[in-house]
Amino acid sequence: MKYARILLKLSGEAFAGRGGEKKGGIDREAVGFIAEEVAGVIAETGAQIAIVVGGGNILRGARAEDIGVPRVTGDFMGMLATMINALALQAHLEARGLTTRLMTAMAANQVAEPYIRRRAIRHLEKGRAVILAGGTGNPFFSTDTAAALRAAEIGADVLLKGTGVDGVYTADPKIDPNAKLIPELDYRRFLEEGLGVMDATAVQLARERRLPIIVFNLWEPGALLRLVRGEKLGSLIAGE
Repeated sequence: MKYARILLKLSGEAFAGRGGEKKGGIDREAVGFIAEEVAGVIAETGAQIAIVVGGGNILRGARAEDIGVPRVTGDFMGMLATMINALALQAHLEARGLTTRLMTAMAANQVAEPYIRRRAIRHLEKGRAVILAGGTGNPFFSTDTAAALRAAEIGADVLLKGTGVDGVYTADPKIDPNAKLIPELDYRRFLEEGLGVMDATAVQLARERRLPIIVFNLWEPGALLRLVRGEKLGSLIAGE
């Protein structure tokens, strides 16, 4: 096992399944697949896994003004959306025999613990899957940035970003047939070229903390396990 403690970032769209951005909502098979992958990694390797979830399948704060809501209010609505996804994931993980803890940066005492760094680390050390909702708890910051922040706080060995493509490409492979996969790149290139798979603020924070990021295809069976074991897969963002 190469990575003992992992921060897995799941976009809200992942909860709606493949191509979920257009579908919206929560897809039972998609969440079940993710839960199986996470459960398999913990069973096979004993790795400690914290998961930051997005909420874009329900509501994206940056688009809130389209429905007549101020951006700040929209961002808080988006944080609530992440809690809905987190609860769904928690249910699927526990159905597969995992012990979980749901922690949130926003107060939601009836369904989640407040996020406290030392407590999150302790849960991981006890073998619990920790689901982190509510973003950073502040407007104007993406859940990608929350993932980088939490990864740094808990001392994760790597930040794994699950997407619908095989990694970082020179252009959007869904639009440009000539787009090429970039297996390895440094933080500087990612930021200078604005490759867009992950929020620039998140990558800058990872750069400062020397936290490697791997962007991979979430829907490839066994990909998460292979990455934890150290196989080369997806795109590695690290170094200068």
